[in-house]
Amino acid sequence: MSPYGASPISKVLMPPDALNDRENGLDARTVSLVVVAVVAAGFALYFGRQLFQPITIAVVLNALFRPVVREINRARIPNALAAAVVVLALMAALVVGGYMLSGPVQQWIDSAPQSFEAAHDKIERLRRPVQKVTAIATKIEEETQPASATTNATTAPEKDGEPVKPAQPPAPAPAPQAPGIVAGFFGTTAAFITGALEVLLMLYLLLASGDLFVQKLVKMLPFRRDKEVARKVVGDIEVAVARYMYATLLINTGQAIVVAVAMKLLGVPHWILWGLATVVLEFVPYLGAAVMIGLLAVTAFTTFDNLGHILAVPGTYFVITSLQNNVVSPYAYGNRLRLNPVAVLIGVLLWWFLWGIPGAFVSVPILAAVKIFADRTENLKAVGEFLGE
Repeated sequence: MSPYGASPISKVLMPPDALNDRENGLDARTVSLVVVAVVAAGFALYFGRQLFQPITIAVVLNALFRPVVREINRARIPNALAAAVVVLALMAALVVGGYMLSGPVQQWIDSAPQSFEAAHDKIERLRRPVQKVTAIATKIEEETQPASATTNATTAPEKDGEPVKPAQPPAPAPAPQAPGIVAGFFGTTAAFITGALEVLLMLYLLLASGDLFVQKLVKMLPFRRDKEVARKVVGDIEVAVARYMYATLLINTGQAIVVAVAMKLLGVPHWILWGLATVVLEFVPYLGAAVMIGLLAVTAFTTFDNLGHILAVPGTYFVITSLQNNVVSPYAYGNRLRLNPVAVLIGVLLWWFLWGIPGAFVSVPILAAVKIFADRTENLKAVGEFLGE
């Protein structure tokens, strides 16, 4: 056999199936390696989420605020100072927003016990007719059973002429003491504050360094064509992520105003809080709207007695978010940010599973970056085609 592979004669004599397997062996090995690499990356992202979460969020925010830093640079302000201004402004916005939310959230927490009690009373009123029907059905079933079966079922077994007492079930083990609400709250708050500080510090370093990481990446590539493609890909990703974040913020703000006004007209309490929740949750496609509809349905059930009024509250939000998704969003995002809805839903669920709430928030920017990279890479054009609309 030739050291360079099968000769033409051997290819002719070789069975067609064996020839195809031999020619496709490299492709099969490549696919296997890709699958193993994807699975390994998934495990790394899941178990290393405390490391990768702040980095990813900081990179997304860097793409969002990079144009702002460049505008400040035009006033001959250095990157380090411009980055500090942006990060401090972001921190101030978070503090002011948290302070503004504290009042409505505290009111909602104070009214939660009464709402839950009202919901419990309503559920009990709904359960009573069902319990009556169940009791009647059980009584009818007992009356229609044969007398012998009833006697055998109700007669206790005997031993030496005396009835045998049924064995007592063992006492259940004491339930483990759950951590107190205060301890859990402060533990979660401390973790949130720590993560936020990590994100802000990483964001400042990325903004202050300018295009340093992009330049280092370009220098690592051996060919000039690859360098040009890398610059193009990074620029397109930055523009796409920034445009998506700004457009989504504007869309969510407009939807929040409409939702708040609608909830006020319907008599829903804490209507300002529902408007603010709309701004935040609508950054998560599909799941955010589902959570809002569920929360509004529960609130309406605990607040109102009329069935039509109860259904009108989540139904109104469903109509508003449907109009936003099918009329406003396609016009605002444009053709460059069109993503396959199925791919978006799969991506949101995947990143929710890997990183929880932070993963759901950054899922769409990650999908947009992957699509742009795939469209610029010859071997990944099929991936880009699947992610596109």
